[in-house]
Amino acid sequence: MTYSQRVAQVLLNINAVTLNPEKPFTWASGMKSPIYTDNRLTISFPDVRQAIVNGMAEQIKLHFNEAEAIAGTATAGIPHATGVAQQMGLPMVYVRTKPKDHGEGKQVEGILRPGEKVVVIDDLISTGGSVLNAVHAIESEGAEVIGVVSIFTYQLQAAEQNFMVNGLQYYSVTNYSTLVNLAKENGLINTDHLKSLQEWRKDPMKWSNQHGLLAL
Repeated sequence: MTYSQRVAQVLLNINAVTLNPEKPFTWASGMKSPIYTDNRLTISFPDVRQAIVNGMAEQIKLHFNEAEAIAGTATAGIPHATGVAQQMGLPMVYVRTKPKDHGEGKQVEGILRPGEKVVVIDDLISTGGSVLNAVHAIESEGAEVIGVVSIFTYQLQAAEQNFMVNGLQYYSVTNYSTLVNLAKENGLINTDHLKSLQEWRKDPMKWSNQHGLLAL
């Protein structure tokens, strides 16, 4: 079993990722989805938490070994960024979803040096929109974001396009394809479920419309 498969397995074991094509979940946007991810659950399991930190650190060493600082996205990326920064002996900052409406109005908390090479940590990549907002906030402080690392990615085409437009690479410890195939091997889903899950990844909006998109 690969490291990606091992992490996917523990995400399934602790219900951080749940699959149910027959009774779709409703995302905050109103979109229907056969998968729901809550990686915040991982922080309650020390072994899982450490496995994620180890996996993220390895991705950074492999792809972004010139990293000089780690940034965590608020709020889900913060605990994992803390672990990675500690393990790698690097400074850390975190990025608010929007600037504070009091004090100095900061969006990036911590100390960034001009030109500092930063890797951003997030728990989940869907379209990439939220983490790219964090990237732009860091760059507005004069630092250089060299990449993004997450626990899990849905591997959606929208994310690929958004990162390409921004000239940025991202890597995840595990991903949608790995998890779905593992769920099939474990008997958690059947062949029809697998087909539905693959169709969702190919075109989430079409799948959602077919399964009753809620009015926004």
